Amino acid sequence: MVDASKSNGAGRPHEPTEATANGRAGTAAEAIGARHLKRFACLPGTRLAAIAWPSSMFPGALGRWHYWWQAHLVDLLVDAAIHRPTALADDAQRLLRGIVARNFGRWTNNYFDDMAWLGLALERADRHLGVSRDAALRTLTSRVYDAWVPHLGGGIPWRTMDLFFNAPANGPAAILLARTGHVDRAVEMADWMDVNLVDDTTGLILDGVHPALADSPRRLVPDVYTYCQGVVLGSELELLRRTGDAVHRERLDRLLHAVENHVCDDGVIPGAGGGDGGLFAGILARNLALIATDLPDSADGDAIRSRAAAIVTTSAAAAWTHRHDTDQGPVFGPDWRQQAHPPRDEGRKSQFSAGSVRSSQIPERDLSVQLSGWMVLEAAAAVTLNASEHDETDAP
Repeated sequence: MVDASKSNGAGRPHEPTEATANGRAGTAAEAIGARHLKRFACLPGTRLAAIAWPSSMFPGALGRWHYWWQAHLVDLLVDAAIHRPTALADDAQRLLRGIVARNFGRWTNNYFDDMAWLGLALERADRHLGVSRDAALRTLTSRVYDAWVPHLGGGIPWRTMDLFFNAPANGPAAILLARTGHVDRAVEMADWMDVNLVDDTTGLILDGVHPALADSPRRLVPDVYTYCQGVVLGSELELLRRTGDAVHRERLDRLLHAVENHVCDDGVIPGAGGGDGGLFAGILARNLALIATDLPDSADGDAIRSRAAAIVTTSAAAAWTHRHDTDQGPVFGPDWRQQAHPPRDEGRKSQFSAGSVRSSQIPERDLSVQLSGWMVLEAAAAVTLNASEHDETDAP
């Protein structure tokens, strides 16, 4: 096992060079792509990711394929193509074909957070790779736009069949709407989250709220997830970039302070187990990296970017240090602060229950956990590549 704090010969601990950060991300991309990406149902030109490794099950078998995990994989294939020349770029196109085939020819489902994530992946695949799915992107954007129901207490709901309004749906939806030209609605969503979901004590974003109805009072769900912090940081960043309104910078800075002081452990983003929780830390890392690379200039801009970048690179170093090496590449743990365990095809598998996916008995088996490890490494690559570009620009 390589100690990440010692392997970087050109920098301080947890500050990898451009080559080191990008190389680690490339290693993760190749390993996870090889282990998980398979042709779907023998259809040529398709891919779908196996939701567990090792596993004897084919991708998508028995209804188990987890739509939003696949959306994040598309996003990671885009990251890989941006950061490195890679054959995996072609798999973004194939994976999108596999997703719509597995979803019975539809791009939509009953979960607004899922649809927002796939919409974001489609928008980035088009913008960076020229993989255009214009009709699909319009459909997904329209679905989350039309879900806005302020007269019932939202926000947009988590899913079509209930009235639970939460950050996991409104956060990515606001980012998608901002990126697709619906800035006013995105501002409304960000304002709704700021009014309804900010914890008075810590400044962190709470999960969501059940509105007051005829037979029940309004009920706040006070759970705190790294997922929620990430998507709210991301939505405030997008709106700052598009409106220039200082309120979004103030909210972003306030939430970044809360993450530093009440979430991170010695600068490392904590894990949330396997299943859907496996993606939560990676989502926060991705949006922190966007702050580090895309925050508009201001008097305090460099300091904010540096603080966000520090969490990303420290977390990436921890994920890499605590990986488990196999003959098929690195395996990441559900908590980057702890040593990853070797995955085995045994015990309880991830199961869909009450609208979310519960962890496998061995969380390292779950695709979500591996995507999150890859995500923080791509986030660190983005941060260090951006720093290198600025160094070259500023050079005499």
